[in-house]
Amino acid sequence: MARTQADLAPLAFVQLLADPQRWALLRELAFSDRRVGELTARLAKPQNLVSYHLGALRAAGLVSARRSSADRRDIYYRIDAARCDALLRATGAALQPGLLAAPPIARQPAPARARPQVLFACTGNSARSQMAEALIDHMSGHAIRARSAGSRPKPLHPNAVRVMAERGIDIAGRPSKHLRRFARTRFDWVITLCDRVREVCPEFPHHPAVAHWSIADPAVEGDSDEETYPAFQRTAVELESRIVFLLARLGEDNHP
Repeated sequence: MARTQADLAPLAFVQLLADPQRWALLRELAFSDRRVGELTARLAKPQNLVSYHLGALRAAGLVSARRSSADRRDIYYRIDAARCDALLRATGAALQPGLLAAPPIARQPAPARARPQVLFACTGNSARSQMAEALIDHMSGHAIRARSAGSRPKPLHPNAVRVMAERGIDIAGRPSKHLRRFARTRFDWVITLCDRVREVCPEFPHHPAVAHWSIADPAVEGDSDEETYPAFQRTAVELESRIVFLLARLGEDNHP
């Protein structure tokens, strides 16, 4: 059973992160959701060792797992970035309460480069990728040039329109697009949101950073639009939480 935020004391949290294998796993998962085989390859460590440390991170609630919708034998692991952030802050406050109140160190602003270009991909381009495109545009104040596409496009789902409208974002009437449309577009990041599309996503020119967010298809979690609506709400919340951290990373990448 995963621990709650309150029962992981600062010292226990520091000790957990002090292991170099766990730190390396969290660093990998902070970039992209990954399967065990990918983690063993990237860390060059045996699977039993990686699985052991993943178990410790899961028990602490820092990492969660979801079975792949493309291959039910595979499991994707993801970091709970919000929980890590909260625990890091709590650890700093335990060390010195003034750390949280201290003003940031002033630095000279670096000249920004061109707006980062991000592509979100899923199978139908009817829900997850359209929502992610709209959310990052809204949350960045239009500082990101976002696009979305699918490997097998189909019409925009009405619940995607509905949950975005609740956030003051109008995506009604947006067309679904095939990945081929962007075959020659230069992206800084390509993010797949669907386990199936990850397996068929083409390579894009100029070597963009490629990450995967394993997010369940909300449209299959019920037999009617009303039944699937709560799943769309959860998807929007998950996308928002992930995009917050992506924007921070894009901000760093966009300064020389």
